[in-house]
Amino acid sequence: MLKIKDLFVEIAGKQIIKGVNLNIEKGSTCVLMGPNASGKTSLLMTIIGMPQYKITRGKIIFQGKDITQLPLNERAKMGIGIMFQKPPQVRGVKLRKICDALLSSRQTKKSEEFARDLDLTEHLERDLNYGFSGGELKRSELFQLLCQNPNLLLLDEPESGVDLDNIALVGRTINELLHPDKNNSPSGIIVTHTGYILQYVEADIGYVLLNGKIICEGNPLDLFKGIKKHGYERCGECKIKHKIGQKRAKTK
Repeated sequence: MLKIKDLFVEIAGKQIIKGVNLNIEKGSTCVLMGPNASGKTSLLMTIIGMPQYKITRGKIIFQGKDITQLPLNERAKMGIGIMFQKPPQVRGVKLRKICDALLSSRQTKKSEEFARDLDLTEHLERDLNYGFSGGELKRSELFQLLCQNPNLLLLDEPESGVDLDNIALVGRTINELLHPDKNNSPSGIIVTHTGYILQYVEADIGYVLLNGKIICEGNPLDLFKGIKKHGYERCGECKIKHKIGQKRAKTK
């Protein structure tokens, strides 16, 4: 589904992604963890094609096609969707209007049905995200993704700013989005800080991003337990020790 090769990215002249390599198989879900300012959101913004994120080296391959230089709208048409951590508020554009425009021909439901499932029926005639609470913003983002029905979902901190009642609904909806059936599931990348979303979403693999580099991978729940106990810096120390051990083994 997605292959990222030796990716370097800068914004406003500052290098923020430093040689990321990542493979996302069709139908698989990965979780991306890391401290603030480690490059998690920047990686998602680069994949979707936000113009301020400048790729200085490397490639992004989506479904076998090099999209490194494609604009954002072309990537969306190809089947990449995103749930923003802080989605924009747009005056003059109704939620119903944007979702009718997004509605995929592959969907069997109408936008009103998705709105009802996410308790957003009364929001359809409101300006996009304007004046929405934290939980309403997340549900609005999911509503748009349900209508778009993308092949690759980029979910940036879906549990942030969401109360306990909403996180259960958000989590279940994400899991349904990522696992509609066993034969034709989309792929997903989930950025999380708290790890709460892992209570609801089945993830296949986890990665730790530190200082713009992926330094660790493994079972998402195991990684998160280790991070809760030792912190992110321990991941970096563990990686260094592993490399030193490999060098000593080669020397012997």
